[in-house]
Amino acid sequence: MPAVKSGADVAAKWARVTPARSEDYKMGVQNPRTPWAAAATGAAQRYQEGVTAAVQRQGFQKGVASAGDQKWQRKSIEKGPTRFAEGVALSGPDFQAGVQPYLDTIAATQLPPRYAKGDPRNVERVRALSAALRKRKTG
Repeated sequence: MPAVKSGADVAAKWARVTPARSEDYKMGVQNPRTPWAAAATGAAQRYQEGVTAAVQRQGFQKGVASAGDQKWQRKSIEKGPTRFAEGVALSGPDFQAGVQPYLDTIAATQLPPRYAKGDPRNVERVRALSAALRKRKTG
C-alpha cells in the first residue's frame, strides 16, 4: 500500500507554494491553449449535461447544506471585503457598458400617462417598462 500524505501536509504545501504561482496564472490567462470563448462555446453541451446531472442528484442543495452558513460567512469575511472593493474599482467601464443599453431603453420607452397616486392604471406604466426591458434583454 503506497504511503499517502496527510490532508494537513498536502494543504500546507498547497498554501505555501501556490501563491508564488501568480505569474504563471497571469501567463496562462494571457496565452491560453485555446481561446476562452471558443473553449466555452465548445463546451456548451457538456455544461448542459453537467447542470442537468447536478439538478437530478440535487448537488446544489447538498453543497449548500455541506458548507453551511458558517463557512460562507467566514470565507466571505476573510476574502470578500478587499476583493469586493478592488473588483468594483476595476469594473467601472464594464459596468457602464453593461448598464447603458438598459438606461437607453428606459429613456426611449414611451410610458402611458400617470394618474393619481394609488390609481390602478399606473400599473400600466410598470408593465410597459417591464416589457421594454425584457425585450431588450432577450431580443
